[in-house]
Amino acid sequence: MYTDFAAVYDRLMREVDYEGWARYYASLLAKAGVPGGAVCECACGTGSLTVPLGRLGYRMTGVDLSRDMLSVAAQKARQAGLQIPFVQQDMTALRLHRRQRAVLCTCDGVNYLTTPARARRFFAAAWAALEPGGALIFDVSTPEKLQNILGGNTLGCMDEDVSYIWQNAWHPRTCTVDLRLSIFVRQGDGRYQRLEERQRQRAYTKEELTEYLSRAGFTNVRFFGDRTRRAPRPGEERWHIVALRPKEKRI
Repeated sequence: MYTDFAAVYDRLMREVDYEGWARYYASLLAKAGVPGGAVCECACGTGSLTVPLGRLGYRMTGVDLSRDMLSVAAQKARQAGLQIPFVQQDMTALRLHRRQRAVLCTCDGVNYLTTPARARRFFAAAWAALEPGGALIFDVSTPEKLQNILGGNTLGCMDEDVSYIWQNAWHPRTCTVDLRLSIFVRQGDGRYQRLEERQRQRAYTKEELTEYLSRAGFTNVRFFGDRTRRAPRPGEERWHIVALRPKEKRI
């Protein structure tokens, strides 16, 4: 999974302000009572957010299913002078050596859990990986975005060294969108290598996410608009969600 895609992923995402994302997630962590400490980022990809959070002082661990993505992430951490362990693992079966102050899942990671059962397994695993009083913080692309902005539409980008055609198909019965990317990477001799990437995402409603989180044992579930500290507005394309594992009661 992602073997060829890992080699060009960062070039496709180079316009993303990961430093800004890191500062935003640091603000959510502080709001959740986690100003520092051990943080695991699930679905960390090439570590573009893991490394900036490490520079902000968090003791990061990165988890992803793709060995190739993790290889790129480890190289970034070394170049930044950071010692960050990167672990190949399915986040729905998350197992860590020690409990964390927070678990993150950013950049649509939960959308890639394409059945409610897998989402529930991840939330249960995240709860078990947290210290009492710890926080699970994640974001999702909203149903509005997946159905109406991506679904049924074809997007494209032409750049000097990498271009893509992005075709999407929405499936209302399963609330999923199939993403088909044809990526063209310019080679040294001027010819282009074509890469094909297939992905699927699922849209989750606020009610579904709140129910699954509550069932896993989380409390104080809060939704925020796209990189804001306010409640989501109608038509929002991304939600950020904060949920807490309750502190243990003293006898």
